[in-house]
Amino acid sequence: MKNETDKLNSLLSLRFFVTPLHTCNYFPDRQAVTLVVDPTSRLDFSQYSELSALGFRRSGDHIYRPHCPTCRDCIPIRIEIAQFKPNRSQRRIWRENKNLQLFTKQAGFDPDHYALYRQYIQARHQGGGMDSDDPEQYRHFIEADWCPTQLLELRENDQLLAVAVTDVLENGLSAVYTFYDPTKLARGLGTYAILSQIEQCRQRNLKWLYLGYWIPDSPKMQYKSRFRPFEYFDGQGWRPKE
Repeated sequence: MKNETDKLNSLLSLRFFVTPLHTCNYFPDRQAVTLVVDPTSRLDFSQYSELSALGFRRSGDHIYRPHCPTCRDCIPIRIEIAQFKPNRSQRRIWRENKNLQLFTKQAGFDPDHYALYRQYIQARHQGGGMDSDDPEQYRHFIEADWCPTQLLELRENDQLLAVAVTDVLENGLSAVYTFYDPTKLARGLGTYAILSQIEQCRQRNLKWLYLGYWIPDSPKMQYKSRFRPFEYFDGQGWRPKE
């Protein structure tokens, strides 16, 4: 594992680019700018871990962070595992799904996973740009050659109910994307997947679970703020949020 000086020098060797203005994914009436790591860079595990600690996220091979000149609504958050306290609703969801079996697989194309992903996207995000039937696009979305990614399966008997795409970092896990059976909304499978990732962190003695961007004004992102206490990145460092 690299020391702090080596890590800093390694990050300084990377090139970063700023995208042109584009439509915001969360607020269609706004224009956004994104800071991206040079996609031709050959990242390694340590660099990715350090970039995650600076508020960056992964989508396929691309590492990015919002860089809008007049908006700071996309707030990176993470859960410090030792401090996390599930609320009443989360405890109920944990109890009601305890019969589910969790299996861990290395990232790769799985027909059963892809079928569930298609079912989820069609029900939850139809017309959002992710609903084309393209297995190769799906594979590129969940994988990166330089990143150890695991797929956490949640099954009831032999039935696949949810898959949580999870990156392994030096000091934690990163919740990349979760998809689940959209006919089982009452089970709270998205919440249960995060609780399972928290438990995976505990079992592996990892300190944080990175949840990506919390957007206070976006109803779709409110669920992230229910995992308390959490830490948020303000551009200078991580701050606690009770």
